[in-house]
Amino acid sequence: MSEPEAGLRGRLVDVGAELVAQEGAQALTLREIARRAGVSHGAPRRHFPTHLELLSAIARRGFAELGERATSAIADGTASPRAQLTALGRVYLEFALDNPGMYELMFRHDLLESGHLGLRDTSLPLFGVLVDLVGQARPDVNARLVAGALWANLHGIAQLWRWGSLQLATGADDFVPLLRSALDAHLGPEATR
Repeated sequence: MSEPEAGLRGRLVDVGAELVAQEGAQALTLREIARRAGVSHGAPRRHFPTHLELLSAIARRGFAELGERATSAIADGTASPRAQLTALGRVYLEFALDNPGMYELMFRHDLLESGHLGLRDTSLPLFGVLVDLVGQARPDVNARLVAGALWANLHGIAQLWRWGSLQLATGADDFVPLLRSALDAHLGPEATR
């Protein structure tokens, strides 16, 4: 692929990422991305034959950013598995709340379901980190299932917090106590010294 062609592909993803940040996932049409990139409405099809392929490329950008934040959160991995899970949970919730359009796009079933779009290559390693840490914290359980339940709990916290439902129901003004409760529910209470 020539440099201008590679540049256009990247620019289309950049424009899509900006658009999803500004207006949400529903605004991601090929025509609007092309318009904002300053190219004909047919130009994106040279790089992304289907709308789903372009959406997947944009979502991969979100997973890459979340992955970088997760890597930074667990640093050198010397903290306890529980401390690393707390840091990961905080990063996950902050990402979801700071990037609602991208977060919504990243977990669209139609994008995740299609294995040929490559999104699983980015999303599954993140889940693998969660599974590994849950396994270290709770070697007595099926780590994949507990990690799945914890992830679903965090996803629910993010969504309900964004809607304002959890603040209303719990009176909380910060999601950290909810994160701690979710970890307690799935990992058992944190050991006190």
